Order: sequence, then C-alpha cells, then structure tokens
Amino acid sequence: MDIIEFKPIEKADKPIFDKFFKARYYENAHLNFTNLYMWREPFNIQWSLHNDVIYMISQWHSKVAALQPIGAEDKMQEAIANIIEWFKTRDKDKNVTIGGIERSFVEELKKFSDAKFEIKANPENFDYVYLADDLINLAGRKYHSKKNHLNSFQKNYPMANYLPITEKIIPKCREELNRWYELRSPELPNDPFLDLENAAINEVLDNFCDFKIKGGAIELDDRIIAFTFGEQLNTDTAVIHVEKADPNIRGAYPAINQGFVANEWSTMKFINREEDMGLEGLRKAKESYKPIKMIEKFTATLK
Repeated sequence: MDIIEFKPIEKADKPIFDKFFKARYYENAHLNFTNLYMWREPFNIQWSLHNDVIYMISQWHSKVAALQPIGAEDKMQEAIANIIEWFKTRDKDKNVTIGGIERSFVEELKKFSDAKFEIKANPENFDYVYLADDLINLAGRKYHSKKNHLNSFQKNYPMANYLPITEKIIPKCREELNRWYELRSPELPNDPFLDLENAAINEVLDNFCDFKIKGGAIELDDRIIAFTFGEQLNTDTAVIHVEKADPNIRGAYPAINQGFVANEWSTMKFINREEDMGLEGLRKAKESYKPIKMIEKFTATLK
C-alpha cells in the first residue's frame, strides 16, 4: 500500500478540488475550495490526490486529524484503510481521528470491517440551513421581527444601495472590515479567532476574482456598511462564508442578508449559513432566522 504524501493547498489546486466537490452532493459547508483555502494556514490544512481520492489533514495546536476524503462512493472503504495506514506511519501521533464528517461518511465508517470507530456528533459545528425563499420574503409571524428591522432600515436609510462586490469596492469592504474588528476586539480581547478570521477574510478579498465567488454589499453615503460573500455549494444550495455589518446601524444585518440572497441566490432552494462554533450570540442569531434543517457533522476516532 502506497503511503499518502501531503502538501499545502495552493490557488492553482482549485480546479481539481472543484471537480471532485461537484461530482457528489456534499452538504458540509467546509467541503469547498474557498473554505479550505482561507483556513489552510490557521489549521495547517494539507492535501493529496491519491488513486482518484482527495485526502486532507489538518492540525489545531498539536492535534492532527484527517478530514473526510472526497471521491467516488466505491472508493471510500479503501480510503478509510489508507487513512488508518497513514496514521500508523506517524511517530508522534498514532491516534486515528477523522473530523468534519457528514452523515453519509459515518455510514461508510460503520461498514468498514477491519476496524471500529467511536463516532461523536459535534453540535457546535452543525451547519444552519434555510429556505432561500424564507430569507428573501421574510413572510409570516416567525419573521415579524426581522421584517420590522428591515423595514426600519429601508425607511431610515432610503439612499442605501445594494451592490455586487467588484474589485472597485473591495477597498471599501476592507475599511468596513477594519471598523468591525475595532468594535469587536475590546469585547473579546483574548479571542485568538478574531485575528485568524480577519486574515482569512482578507485573503479571500485578495483573491476574489480568482475564486469566482459572489459577494454583496450595502453602500450608504459613499461608505460600505455591510458586506458578505458566498458561493454555490451543491446543486440546490448556496453557502454564505462571511457576513459583516455595522452593528450600530439598525437593520444593516437583515438588509445585507436579504439583499444578497434576493439578488444572487434566488434560484437556489437552500442557503447554508455555516455553524455557530458554540458561541451563544452566534447561535441565537442563526436560530432567529428559523433554519429548515441542520447539517450534522461528526468526529470519528479509531477504537
């Protein structure tokens, strides 16, 4: 059995990843090139293409884990064996861990006959998924509060414009991003995630055209007060990678949320707004939009 050799992710690898991700229906928001690339340095994500399967590993502090392999269904049993074999070659850490697993791959692990895995759900990493029509129309009693915030924004700021993100307005998006972190940093002075997220977002803005993603922004008085970006995740779902807005402007968040889906993703059935990372405020915000379903994610450890 050949030992898999991993290498860092580079921009030039995007066509390969895109081909593999489009070949099957993946619902995990992390299973797309943009997310892997923007978080490749904080999590030391590396990859390998081996026998028509993409293998990936990540490292957070000293803990190394494999990610769900990407390839044809009939190759997954072999892929599991290859992951186990790779861990056996490591001197420092022979504990076999596979993270970020979708439900379909959990079933593959259960079928694997040569070893048994302990599988645990990771609720803080579950993705929130909504009906696109719900986010566009905000109809009914359950969206009454959101609709009020949006109506208030439109009444108070009639000059606000929705704009698709282009190279021309990216510098203004950066200015809003800097303002957002200036407001948030004093509230969370010891949170290392803020700096990591800031760097990751700026990296996407640096490569916006190359990644072929869509973005939207709200402009008010020649200033970007909110922006967001995302892309098509699978045949019927768009994933929203980032959403930032001035928290001091009432309705700015509902305005960019509704505007982006209405202008860019009205042909999609579902909108995946990623996970809450176990943060109470983020959980409440995502729950307030009434998800239609959650995309479960699991971690598997070899017994």
